[in-house]
Amino acid sequence: MAVDRLIGILAILLREEKCTAAQLAARLEVTQRTIYRDIERLCRAGIPVRSERGKNGGISIMEGYAMDRTLLTDEDRGAILAGLRSLDSVSGTGYYRRLMEKLPQSHSAAGDDCVVIDLASWYGPVLAPRLATLKDACAARRLVRFTYCAPKGDGIRVAEPCRLVFRWSSWYLFGWCREREDWRMFKLNRMLELETLEETFPPRIAPWPITPAERIYSGTLAAAVRFDPAARWRLIDEYGAESFTREEDGTLLFRREFPDKEELLRWVLSFQEQAELEEPAELRMELKARLKKLWEKYDSQVSDSV
Repeated sequence: MAVDRLIGILAILLREEKCTAAQLAARLEVTQRTIYRDIERLCRAGIPVRSERGKNGGISIMEGYAMDRTLLTDEDRGAILAGLRSLDSVSGTGYYRRLMEKLPQSHSAAGDDCVVIDLASWYGPVLAPRLATLKDACAARRLVRFTYCAPKGDGIRVAEPCRLVFRWSSWYLFGWCREREDWRMFKLNRMLELETLEETFPPRIAPWPITPAERIYSGTLAAAVRFDPAARWRLIDEYGAESFTREEDGTLLFRREFPDKEELLRWVLSFQEQAELEEPAELRMELKARLKKLWEKYDSQVSDSV
């Protein structure tokens, strides 16, 4: 829609000192002619957009400008503010708070705080600099290298960063993995020794929407787990109220596919005595063996202390 595009142009120009028509066209996926028409519309709306020709020329907004409130409805402003606040909760720089000051004042300020999206995490002090580093690398199209902690062990990865994504309650880097030669989602909390390399890379056509959850968490290992009613809140919290059925004896029968047995067994063990793995049958014996080892470890410690 034209209005969405106009707001997009304003957001870019308010964030960056200067931008060319070609850059705007590429980022908004339209022609340069469309960009010039949009700039004319913004000028007619009273927004001081200026265009400079020459080697260092480009399109910019007059310094110190704040958007006129007639351009956005209170609902539009509230949605934008909620998004900016959410980014400010993890940036650690106050940049997005300063950007919010450029927005027009609402007719009804009471509605501005109806929606609060806090993206901060327990890893805030570590997460903020990683987000900043990866954001700059995405913009400059420079390779990043890091040690990635995975269930099968740590490994050095080199990636072409594409987008920062907040999904499944965590931050991820979506990029092209040079080792796997495919698109991957890297969890920021598991990225260590992150560094930006001097080498740049050409743009790739990235899939959109970004890798759906069904692909990330898809699996071929079908499992059935029976739970005590006391575990109901957690099943609802993690998978939703439709993820299980209540049996006649009051227990909850949960069925789902998991990526591999390690993912399944770790998840079942996290419920302790509230969960019983029923299928696949062959993993019941493996789970029993792991529990026996755990019991022997603690039993030996108790015996040594007596």
